Amino acid sequence: KGVPNRFAYGVTKAAVIGLTKSIAGDYVAKGVRCNAICPGTVESPSLQGRMQAQGDYEAAHAAFIARQPMGRIGTPEEIADLAVYLAGATYTTGQAYN
Repeated sequence: KGVPNRFAYGVTKAAVIGLTKSIAGDYVAKGVRCNAICPGTVESPSLQGRMQAQGDYEAAHAAFIARQPMGRIGTPEEIADLAVYLAGATYTTGQAYN
């Protein structure tokens, strides 16, 4: 989903997906798998700093949540679960997980 004034961010995310698919296609015969994890907003020190910099932390937090299709911010543990799965998924390559 496009976000106003974030075109550079959107372009780089699209490039990651294209690179993932290209690497997967180029190296699949050598047993190399490549997948992309593309989460929404995830709890992190960086996110906390960005919300605090807005001045009104609660309003910034509510705005971040409002932009999330699932109605909440993800956790690092949720992302790690997918990464661990993909590390052992020997028949999965070239996929982007949103």
